[in-house]
Amino acid sequence: MALVIRLRRQGSRKRPFYRIVVADSRMPRDGRFVEQIGTYDPSTEPAKVKFRMEEAQHWLKVGAQPSQTVRKLLEKASSAAMPT
Repeated sequence: MALVIRLRRQGSRKRPFYRIVVADSRMPRDGRFVEQIGTYDPSTEPAKVKFRMEEAQHWLKVGAQPSQTVRKLLEKASSAAMPT
């Protein structure tokens, strides 16, 4: 089973809200998933991103491949979480 970390669209028409999920790559975008690890709301200014970083790191270690969008969101979230 090839796992991917991707966005699952929620919300209504023209008001998207995404859940960041770990899913089998063969499942449809909004289909069954293994675990929800975060949320992404692009309609707010600035866009809200919430990750459960421990679970994200776990799934990346297990071999789940993030989509391009999720990869960018992970990089942003991890750089924001780093103390300066």
